[in-house]
Amino acid sequence: MKARVTIMLKDGVLDPQGEAIRHALGGLGHRGISGVRQGKVIELDLDGSDAEAAEAEVKRMCEGLLANTVIEKYRIEIV
Repeated sequence: MKARVTIMLKDGVLDPQGEAIRHALGGLGHRGISGVRQGKVIELDLDGSDAEAAEAEVKRMCEGLLANTVIEKYRIEIV
């Protein structure tokens, strides 16, 4: 079983990397982009077949290490 965790900065938190990407895209001629938010995706290979237990375990991982929950939000997908 796989889990995919998508981590993004919370709304209202300054995203300097996203702004740098937006600026670079404008410099390359891409117009009409008013904002960019960047994040990260972490894929985990999990043992077991209980999706509910797996999601609970991944949530503990996010809260303890993978995401800085003060400034980041995360989404878990069990695949």
